[in-house]
Parts: sequence; C-alpha cells; structure tokens
Amino acid sequence: MGTLDYRALAVLDAVVSQGSFEKAAAALGISQSAVSQRIKALEDASGRLLIVRGAPAVPTGLGQRLVTHHRNVRLMEAALDIDLGNKVSMPEIAIAVDAASLATWFPLCLPPLLSPPRCQLAVHGADRAQALHLVHEGSVFGAVVASLPGVPDGHAPAAAAAAGAGPRVTALGTLRHVCVATPAFAGHWFGEGVSGDAVQLAPAIVSERELMTRWLADAAGIRGGFPHHTLPSPSALADAIMRGLAYGVLPQALAADALLDGRLVELAPGSAVDVALHWHAWDLDTPFTRALDEQVIRTARQHCL
Repeated sequence: MGTLDYRALAVLDAVVSQGSFEKAAAALGISQSAVSQRIKALEDASGRLLIVRGAPAVPTGLGQRLVTHHRNVRLMEAALDIDLGNKVSMPEIAIAVDAASLATWFPLCLPPLLSPPRCQLAVHGADRAQALHLVHEGSVFGAVVASLPGVPDGHAPAAAAAAGAGPRVTALGTLRHVCVATPAFAGHWFGEGVSGDAVQLAPAIVSERELMTRWLADAAGIRGGFPHHTLPSPSALADAIMRGLAYGVLPQALAADALLDGRLVELAPGSAVDVALHWHAWDLDTPFTRALDEQVIRTARQHCL
C-alpha cells in the first residue's frame, strides 16, 4: 500500500467502531462526504475493499487488519507519551471474555486496571468460537476462551503462536460448574434421584446447552435431549434457579453462598464439570497491555482451580 495515511486510518477505525459512515462523521466532527472520501482513498491505495457497506458497516479482513494496526500504533504512541512526560491519551483496548468468567472472577481484575484510568477498556462477551475468531482476526487484543473437557481449545493457533505467527496462549486454570436447584424443586422433581425419567419431565435452564449435556452424562450417565429454557447470562440463570423455576448448571463461585446457607442444593453432590480457561493474547509491549495481561492471568489463577 505504500505509506499509510494515518488520518484516513483513524476514519476507518471510526467507521468500524461506530458501525456507519454517518455516525463516524458525527464522532469525528467532519462531514459524511469527507468520511466517504477518505475511505475511498484508502481503498484505492490498497486496491481492495476495506468496508462492506451495510447496516452496520463491517470491515473486510484487510480492513480489520488496518484498524488493528491503527489501534496498536495509538497504544504505542500513548506509551511514548508516558516516557516523554507528555499528556497521555486514552487509547482503547478491546478484549473478549466468556460469560461465566464475566459473572465470577473477571470483574475482580478491573480495579487495578481502571483506577486510575490508563486506557478505555472495551470488554466483549463471547463464547469460545466467537472469542477465538475475534482474537485471531485482530479485533481484540486478547480473549479469555472457555473449553469443555475433550473439546479442542484452538491449540492449532497456539502452535502458530509458538512459531511467532499468532497470539500467545496461557492456561488460566479451570472454572468448576455444579448442577443446582432449590430444595423444594429438587424434592419435587428429583426426590428419587437424578434419573432418565425425571430429567425428561423436570424443566432445566441453560446458558450453554453443552454444559448441562456434559453434566448429565458424567453425573448420571444420561445422554440425549432434555426439556430446557435458555438464558444467555449466568447471573440471569442463577436468578431463575433461585426462584425455583428450573434446575441448572452454574459456576460454583456463583452458587457458593446459596449452597452454604441452604437456598440451593447440588442435585448430585461431588459431580461437577470443570471448564478450562485460556488467555489468548497478542504480544504488544505497552504499559497498558502488559498491565492487562498480568492482571488477567494473576486474577484468574487466584480464583480458578
């Protein structure tokens, strides 16, 4: 592409962040025509389409790589500002995190990162496939990726990372999940234990169906379908279970207090599903990314098995 036009890259970044040319123009304080002209100039220089026009506008593969490059340059410039004693800008760092981690240990790593604020942290909730996609295309600096036992965790990319061609992969530990219900629910539906007949009648509630499928197979040797509701948030899941609406699999840390005071019981005490967590992150050496990298790894290892 020759020499990169960083003013035009800033416009490309704004279009991707805002999702439209109109919103990017408003955010940058320029006309929509100016936004279109700078994007077209970048596309002409690269000979490639960079933005798929639509609602929302989304980057092509090359477009995303250019946005990632621009954001990384901004991070490095902010690090230089610190070294030079200049006024520090507030660059954005995006990461992806699985829902169970967001509901349990991940918020504990935020205070040292956000106080005092040194960056704008954008956290995206993402399942395993989404997180791996985001980090490998460069949309996020790092991702906490959750994998069930026996499910590949993207270690082909880990091999690429070892060769310097992909993000570095660090094991964080495992997040234990248990199957719980209120005592009244458990007594009504599972008074004689977790059996195939009971599972076909009792309403379950899940955020990830695979977790319940694995627990039923491991704890009771039950395989196949089961009636269930679906909620995307572990916190909403916990609330529904606490209200006696269903039984479900929760992160043990989320259920711990209710198990301790008897508001919840385990349906098969001693049976659990351990979900492996890995941190996939690009090697980007700035104060912000170093602090984020260190804090995520330290906090996860303190609170996971």
